Amino acid sequence: MEKRPNVLLTGTPGVGKTTLGKELAGRTGLTYMNVGELAKEGQLYDGYDEEYSCPILDEDGVVDELEEKMSEGGVIVDYHGCDFFPERWFNIIFVLRSDNSILYDRLESRGYSGKKLQDNIQCEIFQTIYEEAMESYRKEIVYQLPSNTPEDLEGNLDQIVQWVEQWIKDNN
Repeated sequence: MEKRPNVLLTGTPGVGKTTLGKELAGRTGLTYMNVGELAKEGQLYDGYDEEYSCPILDEDGVVDELEEKMSEGGVIVDYHGCDFFPERWFNIIFVLRSDNSILYDRLESRGYSGKKLQDNIQCEIFQTIYEEAMESYRKEIVYQLPSNTPEDLEGNLDQIVQWVEQWIKDNN
C-alpha cells in the first residue's frame, strides 16, 4: 500500500478552504474531510454559542473520530482552527489568506453580520490562524497561500498537487 501524505487546509472562514480541498481531492485522489460536516453528521458538539449563533465543536470527539483515518494517511483536513489537532497528523499545513475587502463580501454573502462578521475580519487582519499554526506545528511545514481570485485557486492547486506528487515519490 502506497504511503500518502496528510494535508491541513486552514484559515479564517470564507478564505476558500472547501473549494480548494474538494478540487485538490479530485486531482490527487486524497480523501477530503470537512471537519464542520463531520461534526454535524456525528453531532460532535459541546453546546451552543449564543453570541455567534453556532454550535461549539467537541474537539476531543473530532480527534477521536479522525484518529484511525489520519493514521492511514492520504487525508485532506479542512477546518478554520488547527491548534487542537495532533502535530503528528500532518505532513504539511496550508493557511489560506484573503484580502479583507474580498473576505468581507464572501462572509456577508454567507449571512455573517455584526460581531461574527467583524471578529472574523479581525482574525484575518491579525493573522490569528497563521499564528496558531506556527505555534502548533513545526514552522517548516506551515505555508501561507493567497486565496483571492480564481487564478490564486489554480496556482494553489498546481503547487499543492506538485507537492503531494513529490511527497509520494520521496516516501514510497
